[in-house]
Amino acid sequence: MPNSPHSSPGSAPCRLEWRPSRWLLGALLILSLLAPLSVLGSDLPRPLAWPLAIAAAARGLWLARRESGRAPRQLVLGAARTPGGPLDTLDGRPLQACHVTWRGPLAFVHVVDRAGRGERLAWWPDTLPPPSRRELRLAAAARAASRRDRPVAP
Repeated sequence: MPNSPHSSPGSAPCRLEWRPSRWLLGALLILSLLAPLSVLGSDLPRPLAWPLAIAAAARGLWLARRESGRAPRQLVLGAARTPGGPLDTLDGRPLQACHVTWRGPLAFVHVVDRAGRGERLAWWPDTLPPPSRRELRLAAAARAASRRDRPVAP
């Protein structure tokens, strides 16, 4: 067909919601119960073991409480083939850089905002359903392909 485009247009933006993982909260609570037991089961002298066990439990509970109180976040990965590169946003604020990595079933997104502050979001399997997981994988692959297509300045 003479009027058909030579390449496909850019893909639609990938919109994801991040929220605290119940699996992570459960793991933190279990660890905050097991940490004092491991300290008390060690060969530490009892006058040192009890304060350390209490501190380990308190720190674990504090981390679990802090993680459970984190607000949901909205990440939008812009279309891969837009002039000037993709426009990515986190909670409506534009990002300078965004990189997706995978470690098994966990998805990590490293972002840098326009002020240069970095942040990392991790999606556990309970917070990222399979259709969204696939959408994120496809968006990351399209971004990687578009980076390879760009000419490199001398």
